[in-house]
Amino acid sequence: MSRVLLIGLFALLVVLGERGAAFGEAGATVSATMRSALGKANLFLAAGDYRRALDVCQRQIDEAPSASTYIHLTYVYQAIDAYLEHLSQEEQWMAVEHLYLNLAYRDTEDLVDPPGGLARMAKEMIQSSVRQQSDVSAAMAARLDKAESDRLWQEQARWRAANPKTWWQGIPNVWMR
Repeated sequence: MSRVLLIGLFALLVVLGERGAAFGEAGATVSATMRSALGKANLFLAAGDYRRALDVCQRQIDEAPSASTYIHLTYVYQAIDAYLEHLSQEEQWMAVEHLYLNLAYRDTEDLVDPPGGLARMAKEMIQSSVRQQSDVSAAMAARLDKAESDRLWQEQARWRAANPKTWWQGIPNVWMR
């Protein structure tokens, strides 16, 4: 076989492999991967580990950017905001400080050089940041796929209405299917 023919066959395989998504194979894999990531994010939210929930959603955007993945990230930002608001209304400032530490600590080096901050200041800083990032990721989702973005917003609005005091502790059930 000539070298040109081998290169042509390889290129054909690459093109056919890329088109596999049109036949549902790769789409099913992405969907399963997204469900797995959402399952992890849901577990992290239930545990109150908002940093890892953010990390999982960020990785999903890096691996397969879409309106859905940006909405999932936006949801976690808004969950942090709602949780902070709940804690401040209940005057649970120690829990605010714990959330701040959860978001601030990244590596073992932070154990010897810990991030500091007063709980009320931490609340304001975190809320300001998550609200800004929420707006940014929501806008990105809408730019990618407005219809999908709108659908996901409606689903989470129903979830929030059904779980007004705890919605931030998990992902909408309909997203897990």
